[in-house]
Amino acid sequence: MPNQINISRYAAGALVVAAGLAATAAPAQETLDARQSDPRVMGWMQGFPPPPDKLITQPDSNYFSFPKLRWSVCHLREFLPTEQISRGLGAPKPLDYPPPHAFAAMRAEIDALTFLPMDSDDEMTWEDSLYANYTDGMLIIHEGRVVYERYFGCLEADGKHAAMSMTKSVTGLLAEIMVVEGALDDTALVRDIIPEIGESAFATATVRQVMDMTTGVQYSEDYSDPNADIWRYSAAASPLPKLEGYEGPDGYWEYLQQVKPEGAHGDAFHYKTINSDMLGWIISRVSGKSVTELASERLWRPMGAEQDAYQTVDGKGVPFAGGGLTAGLRDLGRLGLLMLDEGEIFGERLFPAEVVKNIRAGGDPAKFQGFPTIPNGSYTSQWWVFHNENGAFAARGVHGQTIYVDPAADMVLVRFASFPQAQNGFIDPTSLPAYQAVADHLMAR
Repeated sequence: MPNQINISRYAAGALVVAAGLAATAAPAQETLDARQSDPRVMGWMQGFPPPPDKLITQPDSNYFSFPKLRWSVCHLREFLPTEQISRGLGAPKPLDYPPPHAFAAMRAEIDALTFLPMDSDDEMTWEDSLYANYTDGMLIIHEGRVVYERYFGCLEADGKHAAMSMTKSVTGLLAEIMVVEGALDDTALVRDIIPEIGESAFATATVRQVMDMTTGVQYSEDYSDPNADIWRYSAAASPLPKLEGYEGPDGYWEYLQQVKPEGAHGDAFHYKTINSDMLGWIISRVSGKSVTELASERLWRPMGAEQDAYQTVDGKGVPFAGGGLTAGLRDLGRLGLLMLDEGEIFGERLFPAEVVKNIRAGGDPAKFQGFPTIPNGSYTSQWWVFHNENGAFAARGVHGQTIYVDPAADMVLVRFASFPQAQNGFIDPTSLPAYQAVADHLMAR
């Protein structure tokens, strides 16, 4: 175990990206606020060279600790090897914006909106909520037009930001496309597609159970426990040479081959990142392409992305399907438009409408427990479904990442953030009412 733990520290940051809603410690007292912890204010990596106390480096794992993470989320490629998600060579398809004066007026309107956070009697403005949640980027699209766009912290309009576990939703979307198009049988057992999965607990799960994270597999993401499975997974995934004496699995896929059972497949939803990497292996085996190639071919190129994205990889070059994506804010806005408009964007159909209809329908709410800020929710194809009056659903990731799609309001909202704590349960009490307030405002205009 000591060797595993030492190795894992390098990849720990990458695996934290995957944690989605993993349990974390309570917020520390006297945490720097969003303005105080702004990377430009902190002076991280400024100067040629930066002062020693302003360096953020690897293999030290603290590059993903607060407040350093507020710089690192825009610079993961400087810490971890990656594989490109190419946008191709064609010109990007521009998003639609109102005239500058109308755009400025709309921003002022939205910034001034007020709402009540969950379990609070004190009103908050939309703009205050952005700082409260350590927002790095915010984009709102309404009726096909960008009505709000702001950048903070490490992020600029031409920059890219870690998407964290929103990566899972890209993986799940690709899988759902393959299912609807008949390329992937979601009733098939994992072992029938990946024979080398052997006696792993995944062997007898169906593809759909992997897609919906209702597998009965053993995996703990308790970062406070040095013996938790997350550290063994991190050790396996580390692209650094393994230390002498290391005898564990090498790479994501070798780890998946030794997963033990815990509970029964299909009984309940359990948010476990290894499902996403199992799904990445499945769709790669069936398609003959990596998840990065598929994302480029089916999403980034045809949707007219502005920028290439990239995805971290393990020591064997396998993309991290559970949390390795870094992308531009506007490009995730394009992805949100694809979901809002059921597979169409800029008048072109990229995949069948049934794909999004299946995701919007959600999973079985009776199997979804343990997420008090999403009391009526469910999870399917690696997307979170709220089952609220607006029919909202979302891609979500640690530290506040989201693509929030509200069909009733004809709205897509994309947020990048670097909140000090990973768990979205700390952020939802402010964020979810804020999203609803914007939706209500836009529907009333």
